[in-house]
Amino acid sequence: MITQRLFARYDRAGAIFLGLLTAALVLVPILNLATPPDFALHVPTHVVSLIGKYLCYAILAMTLDLVWGYCGILSLGHGAFFALGGYAMGMYLMRQIGPRGVYGNPILPDFMVFLNWKELPWFWYGFDWFAFAIMMAALAPGLLAFVFGWLAFRSRVTGVYLSIITQAMTYALLLAFFRNDMGFGGNNGLTDFKDILGFNVQAQGTRVALYMLSVALLATTYLIGRYVVTSTFGKVLVAIRDAESRTRFIGYRAGRYKLVVFTLSAMLAGLAGALYTPQVGIINPSEFAPANSIEAVIWVAVGGRGTLVGGALGAFVVNFFKSVFTTGALAPYWLFALGGLFVFVTLALPQGILGALSKLRAPKPPAPDELQATEARP
Repeated sequence: MITQRLFARYDRAGAIFLGLLTAALVLVPILNLATPPDFALHVPTHVVSLIGKYLCYAILAMTLDLVWGYCGILSLGHGAFFALGGYAMGMYLMRQIGPRGVYGNPILPDFMVFLNWKELPWFWYGFDWFAFAIMMAALAPGLLAFVFGWLAFRSRVTGVYLSIITQAMTYALLLAFFRNDMGFGGNNGLTDFKDILGFNVQAQGTRVALYMLSVALLATTYLIGRYVVTSTFGKVLVAIRDAESRTRFIGYRAGRYKLVVFTLSAMLAGLAGALYTPQVGIINPSEFAPANSIEAVIWVAVGGRGTLVGGALGAFVVNFFKSVFTTGALAPYWLFALGGLFVFVTLALPQGILGALSKLRAPKPPAPDELQATEARP
């Protein structure tokens, strides 16, 4: 009964969430494209791109909540899947530059010409096609998650040990992508993008289209996650989270369930990274930094773990305050504020913002004297 009430409550939260996304999908493009710049409610193009970046972060947080909130897998390396998807899209965008680069080479990106590469590496082939890039944005993170998960879950690595290994994974990728001989732009990464599907990536209409795709992907991610967690498969995930040894004892192969949801989460995170790259205009190895993955965990904790919607809410709230802090004199104190926020939420709001709001909406239990009076009635 308690579980049914929780699901019903978060169904309401999901309906509100989808309603807000629908409104944002319609209103923001109208206020950007159909209103003059001096109009009071006009949304500038740079704000559209900023919101689009928040939406990509919200997708990442939601995918992390899917494995942490519902399966108990605290991944401190989920940013690696996000970054791999971003690099897949960045490689496509670099191939679209062609002879318009600084060195005018129709085949090799500028950084390869600068480093005296003679031919395009084999792993860059196919990235001149958009469909291939999107496919790799999902498959590359999914393959990494599958291999990593198969090795970790079959060995029954859990808890803090699994978290440390995921963090080591993303740090290893950070070091690898920093190398110039890896063929991914080294510490400068991939940038100076020109076109996407033939449209100027800097154009106002393109920015709005990318924003709308981000809204659509966030809604799709929520619906997929909601379908998973409310199914029989999702109930097994919750059982694994709460008592993995008991779940194994009654016959479920917990490792397989964890592997499937971990791989699915990584693929969705990779697609979010693919939308992130053209909106920010750059992808570099700093996206693999363990601090980014830890920050994603804070987003989920702030919004509300085990709710899906809470992860997206936390991503918006934390990144909004990050934008406010880092654009003024308070920039040096942002990390202190972020740490303080995490401590406050852990101590005062253990269920996050969404959990606190649901408690406020929940009916209060009857007082003891009222309960006795009710029981005394014939």
